[in-house]
Amino acid sequence: MVVLVIMQIIGTVGVGVAPSIGVLLAGEVTDNEAWAGLARTASTLGAALLGLPLGNLAARRGRRMALASGWWIAAAGGAILVAAAQWNLIVPLFLGLLLIGAGSAVSLQARFAATDLAESDHKARSLALVVWVGTLGSVLGPNLGVPGEIIHRATGLTVFAGAFFLAAICLGLAGTIVFLWLRPDPLLTLQRASPSTTAPAGKKPNPVRRILAELRENRPARFAVIAILTAQVVMVSIMTMTPVHIAHQGGSITLIGLTISLHIAGMYALAPLVGFITDRYGHRPTVGAGILIFLVSLIIGALRPDGTGWIITSLILLGIGWSFVNVAGSALFSKVVSPQTRASSQGGVDALSNLCGATAAFAAGPLLAASSFSMLSLLAIAVLIPLTALTVSRGHTPKA
Repeated sequence: MVVLVIMQIIGTVGVGVAPSIGVLLAGEVTDNEAWAGLARTASTLGAALLGLPLGNLAARRGRRMALASGWWIAAAGGAILVAAAQWNLIVPLFLGLLLIGAGSAVSLQARFAATDLAESDHKARSLALVVWVGTLGSVLGPNLGVPGEIIHRATGLTVFAGAFFLAAICLGLAGTIVFLWLRPDPLLTLQRASPSTTAPAGKKPNPVRRILAELRENRPARFAVIAILTAQVVMVSIMTMTPVHIAHQGGSITLIGLTISLHIAGMYALAPLVGFITDRYGHRPTVGAGILIFLVSLIIGALRPDGTGWIITSLILLGIGWSFVNVAGSALFSKVVSPQTRASSQGGVDALSNLCGATAAFAAGPLLAASSFSMLSLLAIAVLIPLTALTVSRGHTPKA
């Protein structure tokens, strides 16, 4: 846990530049809103594409190799972005943002790694702790432009290139830390303690088919996946369009930054408390509480879209609702998924979550342009209906 926490803090500093400085760089390099929009989703797509391969690597070689490899791939992406920022190169921009998405993938995988050897009644708390410390990186990462200016004055690199240079160092360091000190490997230790997890000699079943078979037969795991994906779609669709909506209302860049910062605080700050609630009262009640918080947030967004204070309140609640549903759903999935598919399934869920998030972000723009922020909030409420129905049906979740 100590190694995972230190790794997570350092690594997420590097990951945090993609949704902030990366967005600004995309606009500057492409000088085209359509291309810039695609570049902004590149890191999310990278996380989606690399999530399953990194999960499969963990299944074969353990968490240490998977986590280290992901951070180092992201560091290579950061290094490529240094060149893209320095010389305004479009192709390296897309490639670098795609590769830096590996950092997001392993940052998510780290929360599952925290549950490998955790006691059954403490899995949610262990998972939530790793989620929570990622807040530090999420807050510090967007501010790498400040030391980037120092590097600019000292070396001649542009401010954006200096920021990504620091990001690459943080990402590489995170990989080195986990490679050197995550011993013994938690997943390999768990597999050795469960001999039944070893596949018969000569048989190497397709991991995707094995995951799909698991979800067809394992109702609690299926519920957990639906909870994780629903929370991601609802949160990303509203969060992505809120800065645009505030800007259309005449809000300043400072106000937009404050709103998003408070939203991120809502997502992560209460994670340890949510983990405790999940372990103490169960996964289904915690998911139910998250749905209620989501509903309050979205109703505020639908009824008071023109009130700045109301929108900020809505975004904070949106982050808290995501925290409840995501932490409880992730902890439940880690608890009920079979040992044979554990790491591959976790990587697959993270990949699907990132893919759904990227799709939601891409679709939310045209929806907002064609309707209104109120309608977008109402559509997000509609997305919650299937999860709500499953949550009130006891047959889909364990009694815990």
